[in-house]
Amino acid sequence: MSETNKPLVSVKNMTVNFRVGRGILTAVNDVSFDIYKGETFALVGESGSGKTTIGRTIIRLNPIAGGSVEYNNEVISGKIPKAKDKEIISKLQMIFQDPMASLNERAKVSYIVSEGILSTRPDIGGDERAKMVDEALMEVGLLPEFASRFPHEFSGGQRQRIGVARALIMKPDFIIADEPISALDVSIRAQILNLLNKLKKDRGLTYLFIAHDLSVVRFFSDRIGVIHKGRLVEMADSVELFKRPLHPYTKALLSAVPVPDPKVAKVKEHTVYDPNQHDYREDKPSFHQILPGHFVFGNEAELEGYKKFV
Repeated sequence: MSETNKPLVSVKNMTVNFRVGRGILTAVNDVSFDIYKGETFALVGESGSGKTTIGRTIIRLNPIAGGSVEYNNEVISGKIPKAKDKEIISKLQMIFQDPMASLNERAKVSYIVSEGILSTRPDIGGDERAKMVDEALMEVGLLPEFASRFPHEFSGGQRQRIGVARALIMKPDFIIADEPISALDVSIRAQILNLLNKLKKDRGLTYLFIAHDLSVVRFFSDRIGVIHKGRLVEMADSVELFKRPLHPYTKALLSAVPVPDPKVAKVKEHTVYDPNQHDYREDKPSFHQILPGHFVFGNEAELEGYKKFV
């Protein structure tokens, strides 16, 4: 959390629906959280839990069905003026999961990295734009001469660096990193995480880091929110969440984290989460602060049980 304790991005009661056939699928259900300036907030959960949908809705790629998204205390969800929309495009950027699928194979790196500038800053000339591309590439560890090449000429790690450069050139305050290392070789993952950390310090960036692997976010994130089927079921400081997980789903995710010691791994028990263990027919659940900064989703009976572990 930042020294000013001021949220840069606030998600308030976000609900996102998709039409499936003749029905409606609720992908995100009444989710609320704040992301403070200068911090890395992680959203974790299994595939299909709604993590990416939340990120895409914050950045206005998905329409919001209920609730709101605020940036610097201004609502940016729903219909907003064109000038504000252009500002949001610059200040909020996204790094996508698959570096191959998110880059235009028919375009050179110079165009890919500068596309946002071309759309939002027509006043910037070609020479200045080329200089900005060179600087962005160097900042992510790539050579300026790579600007004249095509994406297929690069490795997965290099392509992801191009994706990072594309976000950086817009001079954003806030970056959504949507599983930016899941498609990369294990040996390259640490390089990208170290790069993101360096950029955070150098530029004063704020991150929403989306992942399904808790072992990745443990040392990279300041706070963690756990998502299950579109609901935020637990949220706490990174150290606190690993030290004192309360919700059964969080415990199941933690039990799946690999242990580097073969002896410990052999005797480690894996927890399987059963959603049927919750009885919400009469005693309805809510998102409740059980310790300062530690929130958990449950009904009154469950919350009383959780309090025994704190």
